[in-house]
Order: sequence, then structure tokens, then C-alpha cells
Amino acid sequence: MINGGVRLSYAKRILYVDLTTGKTETKPLKEELAKNYIGGIGLGMRLFLDNSKPGVDPFSPENPLIFITGPLSGTMAPSAGNSYAVVSKSPLTGGINESKAHGFFGAELKRAGYDAIIFTGKSEKLVYAWIDDDSVQLIDAKHLTGKSPQETEETIREELGDWYVRVSAIGEAGEKLVRVGCIINDEFRAIGRGGMGAVMGSKNMKAVAVRGTNDVNVANLEEFTEFVRTIHERMKGPATRKYRTLGTPENILVLNALAALPTRNFSQATFEGAEKVSGEYLNERYVKKIIGCATCGMRCDHIALVPEGEYKGSTSRVEFECLWAVGPLCGVDRLDAIIEAIRLCDYYGMDGISTGVIVAFAMDLYENGIITKKDTDGLDLSFGNHEALVETIKRMGSRKGWLGDILAEGSMRAAEKIGKGAEKYANHIKGMELPGYDLRTLKTAALGFSVSFRGACHLRSGAYSPDVKGKVDRFKIEKGRGKIVMDGEDLYNVVDSLILCKFSRGVMYDGLKDMANYYTLATGFKMTPEELIKAGERINNLARVLNIREGKGTREYDTLPWKIMNVPVPDEGVAKGAVVNQKEFDIGLDDYYSVRGWTKEGIPTPEKLKELGLDDLVSIVKKKIGSKN
Repeated sequence: MINGGVRLSYAKRILYVDLTTGKTETKPLKEELAKNYIGGIGLGMRLFLDNSKPGVDPFSPENPLIFITGPLSGTMAPSAGNSYAVVSKSPLTGGINESKAHGFFGAELKRAGYDAIIFTGKSEKLVYAWIDDDSVQLIDAKHLTGKSPQETEETIREELGDWYVRVSAIGEAGEKLVRVGCIINDEFRAIGRGGMGAVMGSKNMKAVAVRGTNDVNVANLEEFTEFVRTIHERMKGPATRKYRTLGTPENILVLNALAALPTRNFSQATFEGAEKVSGEYLNERYVKKIIGCATCGMRCDHIALVPEGEYKGSTSRVEFECLWAVGPLCGVDRLDAIIEAIRLCDYYGMDGISTGVIVAFAMDLYENGIITKKDTDGLDLSFGNHEALVETIKRMGSRKGWLGDILAEGSMRAAEKIGKGAEKYANHIKGMELPGYDLRTLKTAALGFSVSFRGACHLRSGAYSPDVKGKVDRFKIEKGRGKIVMDGEDLYNVVDSLILCKFSRGVMYDGLKDMANYYTLATGFKMTPEELIKAGERINNLARVLNIREGKGTREYDTLPWKIMNVPVPDEGVAKGAVVNQKEFDIGLDDYYSVRGWTKEGIPTPEKLKELGLDDLVSIVKKKIGSKN
């Protein structure tokens, strides 16, 4: 039994914190939930379903904000022992959202004795939660108002007198409900996408500080330790070479060569300044150190420092997605300005991907006369203007002026408010801004991104991978792509519920067999690869039904941005003229829904839900299916 005396890696406890009353309560984690949903995003979304009301506003006190660990968090497991996730309803998409981060915070949360913390309510004043094992306090955080996540972390550690306290915090953007606000721990690690920082800000909670002194046991210590040694050694090999050397910025030149690097707000698919912002150029001139998370044998954090010029001293952790978003997508080819732009995203606590895409959207509107210098208070928002990029990020983070305030709403809502055809320049899916892959030339990715339950996301299925690696014809969508997307989604749901770092997925040489072994040795629950992937499918169907419950989870929301379907790639070369047409897109959606066992409208059938043990969700889909007839 999970609540008995068996040594398990689960903490076996869920902490409930009502920020309105200050009341806290601890309840046991049910064994059935642990087995069926694994942990991480799977268990987090199930807990969200069980603790929320349909149609709750993301900024309502009744919207639960769930901090959750995985079954391997707190153990010595490389890349998974240091992880946690946050689940809530997104203020950006209006649907279910999850986001993960690594570092040191997740391990500390598990060592404090909790598998999850469910925050509800809203504090009357700004507070931070101080969790010291069984002691839970809400402490006045007025003095932290407007501070960056890093400043908040340092201040809390100093006033608690313990440098080993781990802190997860929001910045000014979260406090001001910027819809792309994120939560940052350990200086550079972000619960990045979907606006979880804004949800935290809506509750008047500045930070969660944790100190844990409990042991995190595993069921089979000897075999677990040996397996960890194996994984650790694999992390030093070819499977992680990219992350240990150039890091993800290696993608710049790879995607540029494929005409798959979106440039100037998806106006082009190649960037003439790619060499100047490449991983090679970055590492040669700006990267000062490479660091790693707790328990990880890989080290992938490329910390860059600007050595001279107007941005001298600027420091940030540089990954491909943020580099692309504030660089090529905005037409900016200066790495010093890009490093400063990423630093500002961290300072204000904003998702660097969405922020860059929103700035590029604004630049496109400016270039096309939809907004003018009158709207920007004299700012020249032309593509390539690095000073305008930096200034716009500052305005967004503080909601300064008309421009900063409207862009803080995200590209979908900003386009609706601006009007005049602005929606044609807004590159989002379900309200979440696109990551750095041109979907006109990577069409498996186009299908995968469109059906992702959290909106435009490369981390929900990895559907870009078969396109980039040449395993399929990337310039067409045909029957069979639905299965590729589904298999990727189910696998990634497993990865994100174990909360394995995706950079380490390649060290699972035997794939699901290795993951099932990891889980079994840690928890004591026998798990087969088949049961594990079934859990991945269960989690994806749960997420879909959650979105349906919130009025978002049907075919009409599985869309692509206007530019992807109406503006062919203009660049000379192999990709010239590429665009996603409605006919092939419909073929892809039909194929995906069919292999998923869903209706033509993308609704899971009662039979599929019962097959997955989700009988209690049948009433939600029956209501929706009935309304479509």
C-alpha cells in the first residue's frame, strides 16, 4: 500500500494551501492515482480536474495552481531527480497548461515531504509560502514587490538565514498579470510557457521557498543505484553530445539550412544573419561557463556574458528557442542584444519564446502600417532594431504605456484588440505563440503543433524530429502522420510525468523499457512498457477532455496561424513556395483523430475513455458530442 510502510519514492502526501484563509491541510496520495497518472504533468492534470470547477477564470482565486513532483524527484536519478512541474488553467490559452523545470527546487520540494502542493484562494497582500518540512507559513512579501525572481530568491535566503533554501518566484510581469509571465527557480530555470507566473501573481503569491530534510527512499536501492550509474555514463556519450557542446543553439544553422528557421515574424524561412547568431559563434565569443542541475551527468546550461559595448555585463542562459525568438524572428543579428533581451525576460519573469514572438508580431504590424509611431510613443519598431526589441520587452514586463500593456496580453488578444487585420500577423495556436520551427517546411510538426493540448508547442510530441531528420517527406501531410504525432505525444506524456529532462531522452537506449525499469525500481510498483505507454495515452485523453470541459478542445481549435496557410515561403531554394493548404491539413487532422479513436470533431469517444479507465469523464464528452449532432 502506498500509505503503508513500504519504501517508495513517492512522498505519499499532498499539501493543500488556501491563500485566502492561510489554512493548510495534508492529505494522502492515493495509490490508484499514482499508478494511473505516474506523477508530474499526468498526476498534476488529474489533481486539477479533481480540484477545479468548469469554466473557472484563470485569474480567479478558485483556479488551483499546482506544484508537483515526479516519482523520481529527490532521488539520485540523473535529469529526473531535480525536477518539478506546475499545472493550472492558462491565462494565455484558456485551456489546461503544464510546464516543467529542473535545477534544485524540485528535489527540495520532495524532500520536504510532498508529492504536490495545491494552492487555491488569493492572499489579501503579497506573500511568499515558506515550507520547512511540516511547517508551512505565509510570510509578508511587500518588500519583494517588483523584484526579479533572482533578487527575490537572494532576499528570501538572506532573511531566512539559510543559503540552501530553494526558491521558485515570479517577477514584475507575474505581479502585473502579464499573460506570458513565468515562474523561475535557481536563477535561470523557468516554468516557462502558458502564463503560470501570471496565475501565481493573481493569487498575490510572490514565491514558494522550500527546505526539506527528509530522505527520499527507493524500493530497490541496489538495482536503482546500478541503473543510475549506467544512465550517468550514457550521459557522457554521443546521445547528449549536442547539449554538452554547443547546446541547443546548434539548431540555428541546422534549421537555416533546411529553410525551417522562421525569420521576421514568419515572413521568411531563412535568416541571412544566421552565422552571427549561431551556436558556434555564441560559444566562441560569449559563453563563459557551462553548468548543470542537481544529479545530472550532462551539464547543458550555456551561460553567456557580453564582454563589451552597450550591453556589457549582461548575462543570461541561452537556449535555441529564446535566442531564435528575440533574434532571427525579430530580424536581430546581434548576440549582445539577444543576450540582453533574454536577461530582461528572466528579470521580469516572462516566457522568452512568447515574448520574442509577440515583439516580432508588433514589428510586423509596424512594418505594415497597422500600428505607427503614435502607438509606440515614437519607438521605431522596424525589424532588426535591437534597441526597439530591448525597450519593448521592458514595456511588456512592466505593462508600460499602450504598447506594453496591449502586448502583455499575448499576441492573440492583442490582435483582437488592435483589429485592422492584425490577427493575420499573430503566430499562435490556441493563444500560445509558436516556437522556432517553420511549419510550412516541417509539416509533421504543423500537424503536431496544431493538436497539442497546451497550444503551439514543440515539447508535446517532438513532431518536428522526423521532418528535420529526413524520416518523412517534410513538405507534405499524408496518412500516417497522425500515428507519428500520437506516438510522440504519448511518449512525451510519460517523459513529462516521470519528469525526465527531454535533453536526456536519448540515453534511454531501450526507450520505454528503460523508463518502466526506472519507475519500478524507484516506486516498487511493477510497471511494464505497455502499461507505461497506456498511461501516456490516458494522460493525453485526460488533457483533451479538460480542454473540452473548458470549451477549447475540439477541431475548431486545432488550427494553424494565417501566415502558415496563406503566405508561401519566398526564399529561393528547395522550400520556395511551401505552404500548408487546407486540404492536406484536413487529411492530417482526420488521420490523427482516427488513430486516437476520437470523433471527426476531435472529441474522445465514450468507448475510448472507458478503455483507458476514464469512465468518470464520459459525461463531459457525451454532452459535447450531443451538441455536435
